[in-house]
Parts: sequence; C-alpha cells; structure tokens
Amino acid sequence: MALPDGFDLDDFVRRTLAEDLGAGGDITSAATIPAEARFTAEMNSREPVIVAGIVIAEAFFRALDPEVKIDTLVDDGQRIPAGTVMMRITGLARAMLTAERSALNTLQHLSGIATLTGDYVDAIAGTGATLLDTRKTIPGLRLLEKYAARMGGAHNHRLRLDDGLLIKDNHVGVAGGVAEAVRRARAANSGLPIQVEVDRIEQIEPALDAGAERLLLDNMPPPVLRQAVALVAGRVPLEASGGVTLGTIRAIAETGVDFISVGRITQSAPAVDIGLDYRAAPGRG
Repeated sequence: MALPDGFDLDDFVRRTLAEDLGAGGDITSAATIPAEARFTAEMNSREPVIVAGIVIAEAFFRALDPEVKIDTLVDDGQRIPAGTVMMRITGLARAMLTAERSALNTLQHLSGIATLTGDYVDAIAGTGATLLDTRKTIPGLRLLEKYAARMGGAHNHRLRLDDGLLIKDNHVGVAGGVAEAVRRARAANSGLPIQVEVDRIEQIEPALDAGAERLLLDNMPPPVLRQAVALVAGRVPLEASGGVTLGTIRAIAETGVDFISVGRITQSAPAVDIGLDYRAAPGRG
C-alpha cells in the first residue's frame, strides 16, 4: 500500500528518532547490550486491528540497522485478529531496542485510527452513506492520520484549507448571511465547488438559490436531517456532521444523507495494543 503523496518517510523517521534519542542517544542499551549482540523479535497484535503504518514501522528499524532482516507479514488496510504476528525482525539488538518505541508509537497510533474508522464504516454498511474524515488532526501528522483513516475505509475530506471551499457558520456570520457568503464565494472564482454549512432548515433554500453546490448539515438530529433530505431532493450532495458517535451514526446514515463526517476517528482514536517480543537469535555477529 503506497504511503500518501507528499509524505517524506526519511524525514519523518529522522525527526522522530532525533526526538527520542536526544543528544546522548540510547544510553541504557549502550550500557547493557554488547555492540555485537543480535536479537530476533516478533511484532504481534494483542487485539483485533486494522493495520496502518507497517511500512513506516519497518523504516525505523532499517534506519538504525541497514542490514536488518525484516519479514513483514501483514499489509496496511488488512484486518487482523488478536495474536497475529505482523513482522519478524533479526538484527543488531541495540538498534532494534532503540528503534522499538518510535516504530510502535507510530504503528499503534495509525492502526488505532484505522481500527476506529473501520468500526464506523461497519456501522453504516448498506445505508449508501460514505464516511468522511475531517481536519481535526494532530498538527504535523495530518497526512499520516488521513492515510490511516483511508486504510480503515473512510474517504478523505479536504486535506488543507486551499483544496476545498467550505463556508462555515463563522464565515456566514461575518459575511452577513448564507446567501451573501455564497455570493462572495462565487465571485472569488476559485474553481472549487462551494460547500456551505447550515444548521437550520430555513438556511437551505437561500444557500441553494445563491449557488451552493453541496451542503453540510451541522448538528441536526435525524428527524431534521430527513426533512433536509426531502427538501433538497437530490439537488446537491448532503453531508451530516457534528457530535456523531458509534451509537448515533447508523440512524444518521438511514436518513438518506450522502456523507457523514466524523472528527472522532482522527481526534479521539485510542492507540491499539501492538507489542514487540524478543528472543535471542542463534549466533552473534
């Protein structure tokens, strides 16, 4: 599975290791492990997960031991049960121990996002609605977190502020109303579709009359969403957003909206439990 366009793997690995190593490096491993010692390790999932970031985890080990032997047994986007061996590694023990935390932190975080995303996708299966992520990401990790959401089955909403025109409530407030905000957006001639956030049924027709090409229905309960779907009657795509949980998303999807955006899948996903278990490899290098 290809990593996201624009993501510099070497730079990410370098910066992450530098953060962990500090100026003095892994002083514990240097003090307790002979330089020539070798280990074999198995990376295991300790709960059911959807994998995301396995290639990045590999890169941490290779960065510190270019001769390391890695046998990767799973792919990003793959659902695996608890107890699955994800990777086998043989190499220099010091390098492996030094890289372990950075590799696991990244893989646990991204697989956590993919796994939670998969739960939301499963919850709306068969409804026709599509799950979207949002810009609610950890600063500096957006490319990776949105990649992980894709591995879990979501579609990416806009990546940056410059690749989607979304008029939100504060834009509407400053502009003086939904229609005026849309009018100004059309006059800007960005070439991008104009999406408008509405939180009341009475905003829908003014937004459409002004030229909105997609509506974001914000914090509307299912009965109101059904009214909005009936009113719009397929004229533009509809996206529901705001306070969506695993317990509510099915009912939202069944109203007939086209998309549901969920910030929780990147903002609140817990890391999954993945471990690296060591055993001595025969011989010493």
